[in-house]
Amino acid sequence: MDALFQNNLLSLILFAPTVGALVVLLLPRDQVALIRWTALVASLAPLGLTIYLWTRFDAGAAGFQLQENYLWFAAINSNYHLGVDGISLPLVLLTTLLTPLALLFSFGVGERVKAFMVLFLLLETGMLGVFLALDLILFFLFWEVGLIPMYFLINIWGSANRQYASFKFFIYTMAGSVGLLLAVQTIGLTLGTFDMLAAFERWPAFSGTIYGIPAATVRTVAFWAFTIAFAIKVPIWPFHTWLPDAHTEAPTGGSMLLAGVLLKLGAYGFLRLVLPLYPAEAKLYAGVLALLGLLAIIMGALASFGQSDFKRLVAYSSINHMGFVVLGIAAAAAVTGSAAPEIRATAIMAANGAVLQMFSHGLSAAGMFLLVGVIYERTHTRNLNDFGGLFPLAPVYGGLLIFTSMASLGLPGLAGFVSEFMVVRGVWPIFTTLTALAMIGLLMTGAYVLKGIGRTLYGPLNARWQGHRLEITAREVVALAPLAALLVINGVWPAWLVTVINETVTRLMA
Repeated sequence: MDALFQNNLLSLILFAPTVGALVVLLLPRDQVALIRWTALVASLAPLGLTIYLWTRFDAGAAGFQLQENYLWFAAINSNYHLGVDGISLPLVLLTTLLTPLALLFSFGVGERVKAFMVLFLLLETGMLGVFLALDLILFFLFWEVGLIPMYFLINIWGSANRQYASFKFFIYTMAGSVGLLLAVQTIGLTLGTFDMLAAFERWPAFSGTIYGIPAATVRTVAFWAFTIAFAIKVPIWPFHTWLPDAHTEAPTGGSMLLAGVLLKLGAYGFLRLVLPLYPAEAKLYAGVLALLGLLAIIMGALASFGQSDFKRLVAYSSINHMGFVVLGIAAAAAVTGSAAPEIRATAIMAANGAVLQMFSHGLSAAGMFLLVGVIYERTHTRNLNDFGGLFPLAPVYGGLLIFTSMASLGLPGLAGFVSEFMVVRGVWPIFTTLTALAMIGLLMTGAYVLKGIGRTLYGPLNARWQGHRLEITAREVVALAPLAALLVINGVWPAWLVTVINETVTRLMA
């Protein structure tokens, strides 16, 4: 039994939420409290298993660890192949951490509670599958599985404009998935296998013709199919317009996972698939990717500053912060094959910062959406002009909002500063002009963060809220506390995470 557990640990993490969803389905519909607690316990199981996985992971070992490889689809030579490395492991931890916290906050959902909890748990399996898959077909399958629960979470439990937002989210993501599927099929059928490890070795050097077309041409088309699919998911400008609508209309728990994890799937796709499968193409078009990252940084910050809807302000801020991730990935792509060790070292720093930024942004963005959800549940408005002077009415909430906003801003001592500094320092020698221009977005980040805090907590007290209960509850504090703790830990001791990331990134860049 112990050997079975050890050899299938990744599968246990992956499918524990699905088993929990099946258990929830069997519970009586009217037992709302039982449904909520069962779902929460089911979401804690993969977190506990992931913590155990972390203790077993050897950061210094090469390649993917704890692999599971079973024959799955023999007709096309596609296997059920799982594994983790230093890039995927932190994102698995982030996913398994945020899901129970978002579920705990979602105890306030009162309609169709069973369906809500089931979809939430299925969404967790979909997200985990993307980070654990080492087979291209399996990767694509989980990539799509995560789309369906989020669509329904927005469509059923969202705000007034939820149908438009969920449809737009679905169409945008599916549009990118079509090209991704065709490119995946091309690779698998050409090589005779969908195994990622085999594809990493054979696809970049494949020569000759594919369906009568030169392999180099096919690779370029497939590169752009992958790139567009992942760019939509990040999202980066100009593929970003679905995100503010989806965030604004989604329930708070859905927004926490959408910002905290789902946006990371696209950035993870660049690191996991685009750089190893298309090193030459990635290097050739690295400047384009860096420019799009820059535009995401600047446009996201300016758009965020221009919002009066608090949730929409936070939504656009995600575009701004994920732009730094893309900029770091572009730097890594630009030095592929470079013999200059000093340039390679800075690119490794940028790539490390990009992965760390994914983790740090997941924490701060989830925390910000939780806090916006708290004030919305009390006031039933997200308009910043309707707030003002709320600090005396909710001092604990106000303190937590300032703390989380400062983490999002990148205050030294908190997680956001470390990751963005690593990206900027690493990208500077490679894309100096673009990095300098990115400081415009960094400046505007401070502006929109201070705008959100100022309009909500300071100034004259809006008399309409006098006598209202606005303070954050103990349950909501518990949901936020692990995020706040990790924002501090990552700010003062990022080595616990960077050590794991760096070994894998260094080998990737080699």
